[in-house]
Amino acid sequence: MGLSAVAPLWGPPGLLLAIALHPALSVPLRRDYCVLGAGPAGLQMAYFLQHAGRDYEVFERAPRPGSFFTRYPRHRKLISINKRYTGKANAEFNLRHDWNSLLSHDPRLLFRHYSRAYFPDARDMVRYLGDFADTLGLRIQYNTTIAHVTLDKDRRAWNGHYFILTDQKGQVHQCSVLLVATGLSVPNQVDFPGSENVEGYESVSIDPEDFIGQNVLILGRGNSAFETAENILGVTNFIHMLSRSRVRLSWATHYVGDLRAINNGLLDTYQLKSLDGLLESDLRDLAILKDSKGKFHVTLKFFLEEASTNQSADAITLPQDDNDNFAMRVPYDRVIRCLGWNFDFSIFNKSLRLNSGNAFGKKYPLIRASYESKGSRGLFILGTASHSVDYRKSAGGFIHGFRYTVRAVHRLLEHRHHSVAWPATELPITQLTSSIVRRVNEASGLYQMFGVLADVILLKENAMAFEYLEEFPIQMLAQLETLTGRKARHGLFVINMEYGRNFSGPDKDVFFDDRSVGHTEDAWQSNFLHPVIYYYRYLPTEQEVRFRPAHWPLPRPTAIHHIVEDFLTDWTAPIGHILPLRRFLENCLDTDLRSFYAESCFLFALTRQKLPPFCQQGYLRMQGLMSTESLWQHRVESRLLRDDAPTGRDLEDSSQQPGDQELLGAPLAPGPLAQSLDSNKEEL
Repeated sequence: MGLSAVAPLWGPPGLLLAIALHPALSVPLRRDYCVLGAGPAGLQMAYFLQHAGRDYEVFERAPRPGSFFTRYPRHRKLISINKRYTGKANAEFNLRHDWNSLLSHDPRLLFRHYSRAYFPDARDMVRYLGDFADTLGLRIQYNTTIAHVTLDKDRRAWNGHYFILTDQKGQVHQCSVLLVATGLSVPNQVDFPGSENVEGYESVSIDPEDFIGQNVLILGRGNSAFETAENILGVTNFIHMLSRSRVRLSWATHYVGDLRAINNGLLDTYQLKSLDGLLESDLRDLAILKDSKGKFHVTLKFFLEEASTNQSADAITLPQDDNDNFAMRVPYDRVIRCLGWNFDFSIFNKSLRLNSGNAFGKKYPLIRASYESKGSRGLFILGTASHSVDYRKSAGGFIHGFRYTVRAVHRLLEHRHHSVAWPATELPITQLTSSIVRRVNEASGLYQMFGVLADVILLKENAMAFEYLEEFPIQMLAQLETLTGRKARHGLFVINMEYGRNFSGPDKDVFFDDRSVGHTEDAWQSNFLHPVIYYYRYLPTEQEVRFRPAHWPLPRPTAIHHIVEDFLTDWTAPIGHILPLRRFLENCLDTDLRSFYAESCFLFALTRQKLPPFCQQGYLRMQGLMSTESLWQHRVESRLLRDDAPTGRDLEDSSQQPGDQELLGAPLAPGPLAQSLDSNKEEL
């Protein structure tokens, strides 16, 4: 589609004239990747593109990164935690509890260096994002507002079309891939009679002095509503909060976007009957009237519709006229709207088909589980605006979640356009258990994007080795081979983090007795976040993923294993965590994943048709665990070795220490097994 064909339909006055007077502006500047927005998600994608050496440009309307945080939250305190101390030195583990840092190779660019506060000030985030962009030298065009985005079909393009972006100066930019990281920036408004009398969260005063002795009604029940209430709680006569549904507490729903404890002081004053209160009603059924004294009254839209148009506001029927104990019968001095935010669709041509038209589609763009637009191939939504994939389920709408979904999108793009397969580590099957244990105890992406991103283990032929893929979007599992360039021909494991299915929700009592599980046989009933391993003999089909059981993140597997929840989220207990996991893996693979001394492998070679993988990959290749001094002595006493075998002192003087990963020159004669399998401890 040519620019001239769409120009009369869009743009501010004078933009078309500017292009006509400056023909050079109509010559597109070409980039492989265009990123809209230099907020956290845009900067994160820019880092990955730059690190991979790709051709990209970031467009930011403000003069610096993170412009959203220069104004929001209005009262300047972030609700993303900044846990600077965990008792661990592992950087990946520490990111589990760092909700503000972006991913990079530079340890200086961790948010812990920018604030000591557990709930930091928004100005620290602005400073951090500016340093992130400057230190890494990211390519950003500041003071550049993209006014319109459309498509130009071209068979030579990567996706069959180019994205044509026009900025406020009329300059045209042509992109092969468009990455939208503009967040949610349009205040959500509900149209009802009297809505023009309502002040918005985005503009209301934040000076408590302006609310002294006032009656205040707040519309909404999210964090912005409670943040506003918390700021004026000590100076108002009372605050009433009105919303369509009941309050959802994040500690009950396990969803970080619900009401956080830092802002919920009004819940105390409501439940302890100190004048403040919460009410539920659909705003579309109400009306707000202003009387002759400038006070606001809440009435039913029904009464307003019955009244003649020439009646004054003071003459319209109010609910208390019929019901003298109506909850909101007292007039209000101010009404404040705190109803959240929507995505800005205004700059996108309808040909991109970003909006689904339904109520949810007005808040978020229409995208797939791969974060790609359903209407336009090559258009990806990043950051807060991509939260429709895991809305109210995981942390994809927040920095500590979308820093990992952005990385997943980049890996998908690397394979699609540059033939770079999804990163994977190939290891012998003997390291399967330890690989899983390490990831579930350290990985931050798995931990924060539970139920959305999962590790995938692809088994090699005869299950003697495996490839480990990290943080793949599990709803795209059926397309894994196409999206990653990896083959899943011999079975696979999927490692996911999950809460108990009946544990979370606004109507759940999450503090009930016996809320946690401690026995391994009850692991499947674990309530708190815990690892779940799915085993499939074959890669699930798209139909199986689509029609999976209700509330299951994945199709029904061949076998499933829950690692029992742990109070410390430390799944390293030899008996409680590792042994049941290893046995599950062994049952799935029909093999023995234990490690053995050389003499045990020698005994197996004489008595078994199939050796354990450890013996196949170690002992038969002249590698393995060296014997200990006690085993040497045992062989001497059994007359399997001469008495001139190395003594303890000889072993100490030798370059080969007991326990080194090296086998002696010749296979050792078999003897009684050093380990008894009479108990779990001895088996380990």
